[in-house]
Amino acid sequence: METVEILGYIFALIAGLGIGIVVGRFLLRNLLKQQEIAAQNKVKKILKDAENNAEILKKNKLLEAKEKFLQLKAEHEQEVNTKNNNINQRENNIKQKEQSVNQRTENLHKKEQELDKVKANLEKQTDIAVKKQDEVEVLKNQHLKQLESIAGLSAEEAKDQLVENLKQEARTQAMMQVKDIVDEAKLTASKEAKKVVIQTIQRTATEAAIENSVSIFHIESDEIKGRVIGREGRNIRALEAATGIEIIVDDTPEAIILSGFDPVRREIARLALHRLVTDGRIHPARIEEIVAKTKKQIEDEIIEIGERTVIDLGIHGLHPELIRMVGRMRYRSSYGQNLLHHSREVANFCATMAAELGLNAKLAKRAGLLHDIGKVPDDNPELPHAILGMQLAEKYKEHPEVCNAIGAHHDEIEMTSLISPIVQACDAISGARPGARREVVESYIKRLKDLEELALSYPGVEKTFAIQAGRELRVVVESERVTDAQAELLAADISTRIQTEMTYPGQIKVTVIRETRSVAFAK
Repeated sequence: METVEILGYIFALIAGLGIGIVVGRFLLRNLLKQQEIAAQNKVKKILKDAENNAEILKKNKLLEAKEKFLQLKAEHEQEVNTKNNNINQRENNIKQKEQSVNQRTENLHKKEQELDKVKANLEKQTDIAVKKQDEVEVLKNQHLKQLESIAGLSAEEAKDQLVENLKQEARTQAMMQVKDIVDEAKLTASKEAKKVVIQTIQRTATEAAIENSVSIFHIESDEIKGRVIGREGRNIRALEAATGIEIIVDDTPEAIILSGFDPVRREIARLALHRLVTDGRIHPARIEEIVAKTKKQIEDEIIEIGERTVIDLGIHGLHPELIRMVGRMRYRSSYGQNLLHHSREVANFCATMAAELGLNAKLAKRAGLLHDIGKVPDDNPELPHAILGMQLAEKYKEHPEVCNAIGAHHDEIEMTSLISPIVQACDAISGARPGARREVVESYIKRLKDLEELALSYPGVEKTFAIQAGRELRVVVESERVTDAQAELLAADISTRIQTEMTYPGQIKVTVIRETRSVAFAK
């Protein structure tokens, strides 16, 4: 009985397993089928989304392509229109030039016809004049014969008498003119003398210090004079040769006189002499060293004066070389008036006048400061200072209105802006006040400069110095290029040229100096 139950249980278990397997397969199959259906649906959805995105991208790309096409088309049309406009403009220019050429051709043709008519008319008149001249000659001969028969003199005898009478009359008139000229010269001399006296009084009474051609160097005792002169005068000669200034050591107590027309040279000589006297070592080598250092110091001071001037006036962006020239104005004078003071005065006048007229005050002030810049270049070409100043301003990139104002302030060129007449008027105002200027000094300095430049034009001349108020010209030549015999000929040639080309009072002594130096170093 128990065996049968056990078998029953086994058969039941087997049947349950079979049923479970069948049911599991059925369920697994249904599950797989559902997953397959879901995957297919998902794939279909992805494909549909991809098709939609591709369609959108296609539409966007088509739109971008159309926009790019339209843009390129517009640019192409614009370029074509520009080229067409240029072509049309050139065609119009060519047509205008053709019309102008045709008009000129017609005018030339008309002028040629007129000239032909004038030529024909002149030829006719020439023929008539020749015929009339022949008739006049015949009539003249007839009249001469009649006069000879009436007067009882031949034509040659009558001519001689006429010439003699004319000579006597000319002598009488010449003597009368000479007397008139002498009287006029005396009267003019008297007026000039009074003028000089009046100018002297004015210059003495004026408040502004006026530069002259002499500086006084004060010393503590007269013993220093001997050291400045040196053994056989070698120190003073070295100082004069290095500075170009005449050193006058005379009986004036506790003073040495420095004479020279160039204020820069005089200042260099004064400062160098002060350093030498202070140092106590005075000999030719030391003199040359001190003079070289002093020249460098003066150049630095010139630049400092120029910078201070432009800063005071509020002028910016000025070229360094123009600033240096502004500083050099401090040592120059215009008809006795200090050039830097004059230029600053003109600059302020110009700024005020331009502001009152509603113009550019800064530009006017700049033009006023630079209007006389042509008076202070290192070289001195044969050009009016206004033209030279304009060229310098153009060289250093100044404003065109400033350049025109500089060049036109003495009417050398045409004025093209309103600043130019302002600068001209302010320049006249600054120079016209009583005691501001004196033309005697300016002409004197120009004569000394011309004297030095005349000697410098000869080959082999190294330096020239006009001293003794222009009564002596010292010419330093290069010993390698000029011999002793050539030096004598050079002195005679320069003196001859001075006599023929220059006007000067009294006489001028020409001294040619040829110095040979032998230098060696002990090491």
